[in-house]
Amino acid sequence: MSVSELTLLVLRLGFLLLLWLFIFGIVYALRSDLFGQRARKMQADVAAPAGAPAAFPSGAPVPSATQPPAASASAPTEQFTARPSPVSTAVDDKATSQNATRLVITSGPKAGTEFPLTGDSITIGRSGDSSLVIRDDYTSTHHARLMLWHDKWMIQDLDSTNGTFLDGNRLVVPTPVPLNTTVKIGATSFELRR
Repeated sequence: MSVSELTLLVLRLGFLLLLWLFIFGIVYALRSDLFGQRARKMQADVAAPAGAPAAFPSGAPVPSATQPPAASASAPTEQFTARPSPVSTAVDDKATSQNATRLVITSGPKAGTEFPLTGDSITIGRSGDSSLVIRDDYTSTHHARLMLWHDKWMIQDLDSTNGTFLDGNRLVVPTPVPLNTTVKIGATSFELRR
């Protein structure tokens, strides 16, 4: 085997290796887009305060001590550090199961559409298994969840890429939703109304 044949063989193997790395990168990107990022355990420096549930969905943001999300039956038990809520609103204007009866989309491709609030959790995202499917480039596969917790409607960002905004503030923890307050997910905005 001459030097030129050896060089050609090394170049072919290098090109083949580069091609396989490119293919694995594409497969990883597609898997992440279709199924979301892998859940990661969050470590806590301080134990959860008394009265706060110990189990939360994997990959969920760190909940506030006063506003933890509903526990998931299949979720692992973890402890979290309490953080203040980024949105402060009056106590009497929170959306509850008694005063909020519908979700109204105010802007985006489905503007004007209304969904009745039945008390069940509403998942929001691009995935076909979401309760409210929003297909735009700025919405993650499983973007956010709207749920009842202690009779108050709470919005929780599910570790989305572009974030969930309540009245212009990006959510860090599950937060109560006031009536007639804008929640923005991707290019779509909605409100909870009577």
